[in-house]
Amino acid sequence: MIIDYKTGNLGSILNMFKKIGVEATVSSNVLDIERADKIILSGVGSFDSGIDNLKDAGLIPVLNEMVLVKKIPILGICLGMQLFSKKSEEGKLAGFNWINAETVRFKFDDRETNLKVPHMGWDTINTKRESPLLANMYQEARFYFVHSYHLICENQEDVIATTNHGYEFPSIVQKENIFGVQFHPEKSHKFGIKLFENFVNLC
Repeated sequence: MIIDYKTGNLGSILNMFKKIGVEATVSSNVLDIERADKIILSGVGSFDSGIDNLKDAGLIPVLNEMVLVKKIPILGICLGMQLFSKKSEEGKLAGFNWINAETVRFKFDDRETNLKVPHMGWDTINTKRESPLLANMYQEARFYFVHSYHLICENQEDVIATTNHGYEFPSIVQKENIFGVQFHPEKSHKFGIKLFENFVNLC
């Protein structure tokens, strides 16, 4: 189940699932979400607009129920991952607070003025601990990033992998059934396909 909350193009995610032979549905209907065995929350844009759109669609209660009570696996992509945090420097609204983290903007000192924001393009990940999301992943895995904000996690056990853009930031997080990636697997070719396959195959 791919949540439609009016942020970003979901067609490329659907196309990835077609490539791996898995039927996926895009919906903002509460009854559809209640029947899901896996959930994807993607998104681009601002933190507050993402939360507002979810509130306007009446989706926050059902997502809390599915994720926190029923323990359905959820994958947050880019903004979707950031919404799992407590709050963001980008806005004033509270996030889901599923991950003990805050979302902050990239900040560089004077020695790193050549680094650009947003962090955009292909980059590698540095695996910190094992996760089913990275099972049998290709060596030297590279993913496509486009973002100006990133998480700071209070609990380092939630950090599966980091990426370096001036300094290390969490690029993959996991807390029980909650998974998040800062990059766009739907734009990451064979690496993204493998990550989606692993997510679909979670027990």
